[in-house]
Amino acid sequence: MTVWDELKARGLIAQVTDEEEIKEMVNNGKATFYIGFDPTADSLHVGHFMALCLMKRLQMAGNKPIALLGGGTGMIGDPSGRSDMRQMMTVETIQHNIDCFKKQMERFIDFSDGKALMVNNADWLMNLNYVEVLRDVGPHFSVNRMLSHECYKQRMERGLTFLEFNYMIMQSYDFYMLYQKYGCTMQFGGDDQWANMLGGTELIRRKLGKDAYAMTITLLLNSEGKKMGKTQSGAVWLDPNKTSPFDFYQYWRNVDDADVIKCMRLLTFLPLEQIDEMEKWEGSQLNKAKEILAYELTNLVHGEEEAKKAQEGARALFAGGADTAHMPTTELVDEDFSEEGTIDLISMLVKAGMVPTRSEGRRAIEQGGVSIDGEKITDVKYTVAKDALTGDGVVLKKGKKKFNKVLAK
Repeated sequence: MTVWDELKARGLIAQVTDEEEIKEMVNNGKATFYIGFDPTADSLHVGHFMALCLMKRLQMAGNKPIALLGGGTGMIGDPSGRSDMRQMMTVETIQHNIDCFKKQMERFIDFSDGKALMVNNADWLMNLNYVEVLRDVGPHFSVNRMLSHECYKQRMERGLTFLEFNYMIMQSYDFYMLYQKYGCTMQFGGDDQWANMLGGTELIRRKLGKDAYAMTITLLLNSEGKKMGKTQSGAVWLDPNKTSPFDFYQYWRNVDDADVIKCMRLLTFLPLEQIDEMEKWEGSQLNKAKEILAYELTNLVHGEEEAKKAQEGARALFAGGADTAHMPTTELVDEDFSEEGTIDLISMLVKAGMVPTRSEGRRAIEQGGVSIDGEKITDVKYTVAKDALTGDGVVLKKGKKKFNKVLAK
């Protein structure tokens, strides 16, 4: 099976232009391609994970990835898939987020000896002259055509700012610059980026002539990745300080039965033959498949040692064992307790990151979904004394599968 055939068999490819030429380049390790990452937070999340895995696959086949960090586009914000405008970030915040992204990307992609590049589009976007852009780039974009794209149509009724309207032009200009500076002839992106990506391909060909060589590929990247990257309590981050290795493991251990094989194909590096065999598994065997998925992905993101700890901790808990050594832990400080030396259960849930708000904590307790050391608590005014949290602390549980050890510092 060729590299291209495997990408398609894993369900990664949604749409392409010039498929035969793309296939030839990818299969022979000749592609220089880019994927863009706007630094909207201080950590990558599971939605980005798919893109990183794809870059790793293609690099292993001899192709050259460019990780484009959106220091410039991050100043604007992508309107695709959004019902409102993104919150504006300062230059300092964007730079901090970029620095965090760099460290995480190096776990997946080999940037040594020119095997891959990490580039910031602020290098060219922040120095552009407005009038020159209007004259040089503006004539190549039809407003009527731009407004026909879904990324803009869905925002027209709610309100689309001129700021966001320019995002497609900026992203298109990125491809144009990467083509000229680094010989990048291929761009990958999520299926919600198709219009922006085609804009880049067309800009290159219009400015540099019909023979200019540029291609676009969209993946089942953002539609699946965004769905995967969100849980009821927020995003699943690759930063262990934001989502612990145990919680990361548990997230994948708890995927729906219908999604486990899909996730195997999209995200793991297990052979397709092995995954095809697992597709035949039923009943309790599906739990084994979920364990394999969770271990493989935790190993990729956090390393073998953390993956083993997470697996051992999860097995101990769900087998009814008392081993809490590898469970996520929250340490409460003096300021968390009242003058009487107690803390209410809702505050404990919030401090442990098990609910995002007090109202959700109240609801979970009222619905009987919260327990302490195995005892269900339904009183929303329930409090715990600081003395009870010293030593080994207590095991706080929400629902069937979320655990946290809470102790007083």
